Amino acid sequence: MSNIDKVLAYNKEFVASKGYEKHLTDKYPALHLAVLSCMDTRLSVLLQEALGLKNGDAKIIKNAGAVIPSLWDSAMRSLIVAVYELGVTEIMVVAHTSCGACHMSFGHFREEMVKRGISSAALERQDVDLSEWLEGFHDVHSSVLKTVEVIKMHPLMPSDVAVRGFIIDSATGELTEV
Repeated sequence: MSNIDKVLAYNKEFVASKGYEKHLTDKYPALHLAVLSCMDTRLSVLLQEALGLKNGDAKIIKNAGAVIPSLWDSAMRSLIVAVYELGVTEIMVVAHTSCGACHMSFGHFREEMVKRGISSAALERQDVDLSEWLEGFHDVHSSVLKTVEVIKMHPLMPSDVAVRGFIIDSATGELTEV
């Protein structure tokens, strides 16, 4: 049985036993808060617990590295929607220690993609610079500061939205403001 099939089997039991009832809430974040964080598996539960967030308290947006690589990427779009449609008034950017996106390189990805059969044409796209799009960062602190600045300076982000940056220890959950 594949892992997806295992998940589907579990889901049937979850719904049948009404496991969802303890999670019921509406679409509006109770704390008017959005959190942009990394997709790292160590943060799957740790992030919300370390921040004291319950289901429904905040909009949690995750991507590789907790970054906004361009003004018009999906994480920025989600933040804009959260502000204008869902009442978010504060945004936390929460990166973490020992992040895999730190020192990530397109050169590595390119080699792996070629090994897996990706064509040269796909790797030489004209609509996006893959060497920039798949490049990581080299310092978590600087990356958080840059992401906070991109959000604050976005032409569609109102100036009354508070945006602050943090680094969470991926082992202990200790939060440090940048």
